[in-house]
Amino acid sequence: MASLRVRFGRTVVQIRKTESKYSQESLARAIKVHRTYMGLIERGKANATLDIIEKIAKALKVTPARLMSDPD
Repeated sequence: MASLRVRFGRTVVQIRKTESKYSQESLARAIKVHRTYMGLIERGKANATLDIIEKIAKALKVTPARLMSDPD
């Protein structure tokens, strides 16, 4: 089973691509983080803070709990 960090990143990608208008770069701009940091989060290589998780959830119009679920 993948780590929570990896599952979080996969879920963010899946929601971003299927339920939002955001590209990775535009989501990064919307939540005021660097695009490379957003890429690291999506690949499960960086730990997102609770504040960043909250910003991502708000931008994607989902709950933080949904971002923690397995995208499959």
